[in-house]
Amino acid sequence: MNWMDMSLREFQAALASSSPTPGGGTAAAIALGQASALACMVADLTLGKDKWEAGWVAAEHIQSISIPIMTRSGVLAEDDSNAFDEVMDAFKLPKETDSEKNHRKECIRSSTLQAAKVPFETAEVALELLEHLTDLAVHGNANAVTDVGVAGLLASAAAKGALFNVEINLESLPDDMGETLRERMPEMKQQAKVRSRKIMEAVRERMGQ
Repeated sequence: MNWMDMSLREFQAALASSSPTPGGGTAAAIALGQASALACMVADLTLGKDKWEAGWVAAEHIQSISIPIMTRSGVLAEDDSNAFDEVMDAFKLPKETDSEKNHRKECIRSSTLQAAKVPFETAEVALELLEHLTDLAVHGNANAVTDVGVAGLLASAAAKGALFNVEINLESLPDDMGETLRERMPEMKQQAKVRSRKIMEAVRERMGQ
């Protein structure tokens, strides 16, 4: 399902339904898209304005990454729900014979690993956006600094929410599956906290709080 083709009302109805998909991973990817869209807006409001010339470099950089992120987030939203659907399909496979049981177990594990890899990428992309929002908050159009703050909150939710999904999927897998993901998770969690905090501090300082 391409969630980006839906209206906002339709997507919210799908999210609120009892269907397992779309779920938190898809919502995290959509939040990332909203964050990048807001960041792009602030960049547009900064570029070409003499008053905010000090923020042009930051705005240009944000614009260069936020536009691709808007597109990628839609793909990740779709991939996330598709990956979970594949996990559910794997659980429905026959398990009468030993051969069927082994095949089912392998399918469950491989699809679960993929269901961890998709939100892992969502978190990676969200962290990239978070890394550069502070400069936009400090140097961009001051009239839109709270929009940078909202972008930061949404990107933070995307990163932290996606990492929740990575974690719960990895928990059901043997230790030798998803080793790279397991190794990087603690650092990514810390990066999400630190980068989110820096953005909020920069926004509040710009607002004179």
